[in-house]
Amino acid sequence: MIIQFFCISLSYIKTIFHAEFIIHCDKILLYNKRDINLNSGFYKDLDTNFEQACDLCEREFSHEELLSMLKNGNIPQKQIAALKLDSVENEEEAAILLDNLTGCDGKIREAVALKIYRILSENQQGLFSKLNPKVFADATIDINANICRLVVDSVRLLKQDTDFAHKYIEYVQQYIIQALDELDKFIFRDKKYVINKQLFKLYWCLEALKYFYELVDEKLMLDILKRSAAQSEYTVREKAAEIAILSEKFAEIQNLLRQDSNYYVRAVFLKSS
Repeated sequence: MIIQFFCISLSYIKTIFHAEFIIHCDKILLYNKRDINLNSGFYKDLDTNFEQACDLCEREFSHEELLSMLKNGNIPQKQIAALKLDSVENEEEAAILLDNLTGCDGKIREAVALKIYRILSENQQGLFSKLNPKVFADATIDINANICRLVVDSVRLLKQDTDFAHKYIEYVQQYIIQALDELDKFIFRDKKYVINKQLFKLYWCLEALKYFYELVDEKLMLDILKRSAAQSEYTVREKAAEIAILSEKFAEIQNLLRQDSNYYVRAVFLKSS
């Protein structure tokens, strides 16, 4: 079950389902059999890691202890703390949780992304909308698609705070332009993984833009959609189509993509008719 939870290829729905069982399962972590230095966030050997993970799963912690683990714990401690934390009571506690959304181990980031989404779903938007929107923007282009999905769904719930929404989407716009500019520079001989990295970033930024497009300058939106519609990767063109159908201002892009060579791009317009 846990192995499924951490697999990047899982859908968002499966992520939510399996996460319910994480804190009750004794196979919480995957480890390398070689010794790992304590500074890396793990204990020295596989057996110790496994024992500690079991202990963390079975123990009950106070709210304060969970927050302390999120601030100062190692990888398994922070992961368990994020999953066991029921709520945040103030902006400072929300900031402690958000600090673990980027710049740390992927297992922590995914657990934190899930928890933030659940807290926001329970109408605690005010605590997070006052925090740094760049953290959410950076997490939107995480290398783990499950995290990207959770973050996009989270920021949708923060859209009602107009100040947060404008700042967030400004960062997303920057990442989109950066990705498009990088893709324009690539030539056939460039390594595929380098190209895919930019396509992945562009895909998730367009997914986020879909929910905030009306906050973006119309001329800039048209430029973004035109350049995205010209990409060879059909999933990017599909995202452009999903945005284009939202407004008649993008009729030119609609007409272009209705004739796309890929079925899934054309299907966006079939679903809307």
